[in-house]
Amino acid sequence: MNGREYLADAFTASKRNTNIEFQTGRFPLTQYDIHSTRIGVLNMVEISAAMVMKLRKMTGQGMMDCKRALQEASGDIEKAMDILRKKGLATLAKRAERETSEGLVVCKASEDGKTAAMATLCCETDFVAKSDDFIATAQALADFALACSAEKGAENILEAVVDGRKFSDVLTEMVSKTGEKTQVGDYAKYKLDGPGLISIYIHFNEKVGTMVQIETSDDNVAAADVLKHTASDMAMHITATKPMALDKDQIAPETIEREKSIFAEQVKNKPANIIEKIIEGKIRKFFVENCLLEQPFVKDDSKSVAQVLADAAKQAGGEAKIKRFVRFEVG
Repeated sequence: MNGREYLADAFTASKRNTNIEFQTGRFPLTQYDIHSTRIGVLNMVEISAAMVMKLRKMTGQGMMDCKRALQEASGDIEKAMDILRKKGLATLAKRAERETSEGLVVCKASEDGKTAAMATLCCETDFVAKSDDFIATAQALADFALACSAEKGAENILEAVVDGRKFSDVLTEMVSKTGEKTQVGDYAKYKLDGPGLISIYIHFNEKVGTMVQIETSDDNVAAADVLKHTASDMAMHITATKPMALDKDQIAPETIEREKSIFAEQVKNKPANIIEKIIEGKIRKFFVENCLLEQPFVKDDSKSVAQVLADAAKQAGGEAKIKRFVRFEVG
């Protein structure tokens, strides 16, 4: 009797690619799905197509992943779902050192406009960033960002809860589908504590976005169309120019000293009596280029950002100033 005849006599088998081996080691069953055994070596639960389809509908996972999870869980749907979730966690851990240079910037504001949040969801490849699963998760991230109790810190988003679910669970499920490392890159939430408005601008590629909070002298100024349009322009300006800080007082002293040392090296061959003046001039230019309020406005470079905002507030019948801003970029 050859090996195939022996197997046919011992088992009712159907062809399938598995890693099961006959426990004696004499005849590897690498192409057989064992349903029953005359000699009681092994018993496997029958996994029906309906069970696989049900789990796939519940989790969005691939057919083969669902079938393997059900087999491992002996047909228990809940256990199979846990297995698939653990697979997502394992993928996150395994790819922890991978770069996540692709993704999307998302944002959401409350209905009254007094609170707004912005975050980035990052992954490894542009292919995944454009997938339906990733886009749906990014859209969900906007909801979790607005619901998050903390005002900043990407790690806080993972604990945020919407409809009884943590974002960490939503993220894990998506990772188990894509197989890529995916993480929240940045997060910030602004809330008005007085008269003012929050304006958001996201570039058409959805990889760069800005949120800016403006304080006004009263609610009427904040509600004026001229100020709303100017606030929107401010957010767009920040997205385009990448300011380092709101004003020079917000630039770290060590950054200024580093720039001075670079400028000093550049002019070291100049006459000693003019070196200090040249360095001072370069520092002033550095502030104009990197401090938002001093930057030339992108739509009218004859005016600074501070001047444009002051003019808009005057037209609205009051005063306004930028309190803070944040700019996020994926990649």
